[in-house]
Amino acid sequence: MKTGKVIYILLLGSLVVTSCIDDFLNLKPLDSETEAIFFQNLEQFQAAADNLHTNIYAWQSNGKKGSANNTYAIRFDYGTDLITVSHDAVNGTNAAGTSDDYYSQSYEWLRGCNQLIEKAASYSNPNEIAGPVGQAHFFRAWHHFFLLQRFGGIPLMMSTPDVSSDVVWGKRASRYEVVKAILDDLDTAIFNLKNTTVSSTSNDGHVTIEAAKAFKARVCLYEGTWEKYNGIGTADPTNGDGVKNGAGTVIPDGYPSVTDFLTMAKTLSDEIISSGTFELFLGVENVPNSANPDLYAHKSYFYLFNLEGSDSNPSGLSKASNKEAIFRAVYDHTNRKSNMNLTHSEPAKMTRKLIDMYLCADGLPVHVSPLFKGYIDMNTEFENRDYRLTACHPKTLDYVWGWGKYGTGADYMTDITSLSANQYQYCPNLTTNTVSGTRGRKFCSELSTITDAGQEAMDCMLIRLAEIYLIYAEATCELGNGTISDEDLDKSLNLVRARGGVAPLNAALIAKARTLGCDMSYLGEIRRERALELYAEGLRIADVCRWGIAEQVFGTEKCGVYISYEDTNTYLVTMKNPVTNEDVFKSSVWTADNIEQETITYEDPAYTPTKPGCVIVEKKVNRKFSKKNYLQPIPTDEIKLNPQLLQNPQW
Repeated sequence: MKTGKVIYILLLGSLVVTSCIDDFLNLKPLDSETEAIFFQNLEQFQAAADNLHTNIYAWQSNGKKGSANNTYAIRFDYGTDLITVSHDAVNGTNAAGTSDDYYSQSYEWLRGCNQLIEKAASYSNPNEIAGPVGQAHFFRAWHHFFLLQRFGGIPLMMSTPDVSSDVVWGKRASRYEVVKAILDDLDTAIFNLKNTTVSSTSNDGHVTIEAAKAFKARVCLYEGTWEKYNGIGTADPTNGDGVKNGAGTVIPDGYPSVTDFLTMAKTLSDEIISSGTFELFLGVENVPNSANPDLYAHKSYFYLFNLEGSDSNPSGLSKASNKEAIFRAVYDHTNRKSNMNLTHSEPAKMTRKLIDMYLCADGLPVHVSPLFKGYIDMNTEFENRDYRLTACHPKTLDYVWGWGKYGTGADYMTDITSLSANQYQYCPNLTTNTVSGTRGRKFCSELSTITDAGQEAMDCMLIRLAEIYLIYAEATCELGNGTISDEDLDKSLNLVRARGGVAPLNAALIAKARTLGCDMSYLGEIRRERALELYAEGLRIADVCRWGIAEQVFGTEKCGVYISYEDTNTYLVTMKNPVTNEDVFKSSVWTADNIEQETITYEDPAYTPTKPGCVIVEKKVNRKFSKKNYLQPIPTDEIKLNPQLLQNPQW
């Protein structure tokens, strides 16, 4: 449905709250309540605010436009250099469409935020409802930020629209006006949420003051680096002139400078870090009481994303053990399942580039580290590597619990190697040229109680402490003109690396890498850590666009496993599947046209190049991302409804 039409319908309708939450997930329909009688007490305001928590892209979202397919497209970095799955918007091959579900859905969700804020203005005791009001301001900022990242400047929806509203008939606000509105909303949220804390909510998924500060840190880092690397005003070609195309370049009075943005990002992230409120999840490092302790060693990163009940991991931990989440969408098996085939679709399959970006334990890239064992023999490339890689990418012939479906999930006290290899043992399959030979088990449940697709109910983490560590490191390095002290690294980024079993980033490591011919830099390694730690969490496209390097990053071929390396065949060429006794690799389908013939170098000289001999997942000729693709086009039907909306440049 087109946004303009949606707004007209909303103008005529009464308040309908179809999924308000008692105790956050115990859904209590309130669709018989009208707007006139609903906002009468704290309980009703909180119920309306609870409803806003479900109006968000997490797993499958509420509303017909918040579908699983829409979530897949934006949540898991589809189309990027890190994930094998293709997507036309990231390839730069899409055209301006008549509609865009992300556009119209965001405006539908914004209405609920404005409705609560407006009703609060006439409430007799504003202090009593400060928490719900703060949450409404948070979500209004959240949806506007989503629109900003996707479209640039957009019509701001700062009130419930009527037939004369600017959001219906007016022009687009510039990106700077949108950013100003987002910051104002977050400042209001922080003020109102001073008594709504992680402690007061038991970190149960409600927006807290800590979440608002963390989100503001994300916004400030994003916009500060966007303006540093893409320009501000007319220097940023994505703005257009606001006369013939684009949202224009109006900059509000007192608008923050790049330094201001980066300073706010650093200050806010430092405040969260220093509070000690959150901690990285390290609950599954050693599990000596399990039947296969070696299989579960150093797998905390994997299980962090799959915490449900005590049977969801070998340490018997529940969601209450997750002290890393700062803001998360809460799910459970009774009221709110994922409704997405997360486990079997395996949405985070890794590219060759991503696999090789993971460092060796000594902190050096694989192409210069003496610890790297090469690609020729089975599983040697996984030795002495970052635990995050081996947590999410099984080794060849590893036993993996049955993907949590049809009663074949984990029994951690049973020796998995004693079970059917046909059901549990992973073996690559390169008998067709439509596969990559790589895996990615992030977000894949092992619960035996899942009997059908979409029954997973792990929480979807939207902001977590690891990101805050990385925001602090990046903002500090940017403010330091590309340098950062060992002390600042040790309080932030190096804590993330430690969970991966990777040596700390410091001046000594930078110097050592350079003696080995690897031009490693602080900023490059911070960006590498964002890619590794946050991959498939929906941040990659925004990151490379704000750094102004998306054309290069998304313009190379994507590859999978090595069939040969430096003219020597890898084990895959002669390997037979131990269960079927059939060849793993079929040379008849992997012609030269489907195997990389040239060395691929990447945006950072310290990244390991991909050499000839890899299977090609997606060819360079199909990847046409350019500056215009930094923003998506405004839906053409919206422009027909409101001719003052101007299309983004070059669309």
